Amino acid sequence: MLQRLLTFFERYSFGVCTYLGERFNISISKIRLFFIYASFLSVGFPLIVYFFAGIVLDIRNYIKRVRARTSDF
Repeated sequence: MLQRLLTFFERYSFGVCTYLGERFNISISKIRLFFIYASFLSVGFPLIVYFFAGIVLDIRNYIKRVRARTSDF
């Protein structure tokens, strides 16, 4: 049950924590806890950073897909 819930949130939450964890070789759960605690301490500012990073990652993935499609021709 817990694993299904975590998979749901990771799938629909842009994958920012996963990207940062893989990029800097840090545990994903530690990054998530950092965002949660920092959001409480700074009244939600890290959420703005999180959503901005999610948008940037989505744009990067979109550009990669378009480049892969155009290179197939």
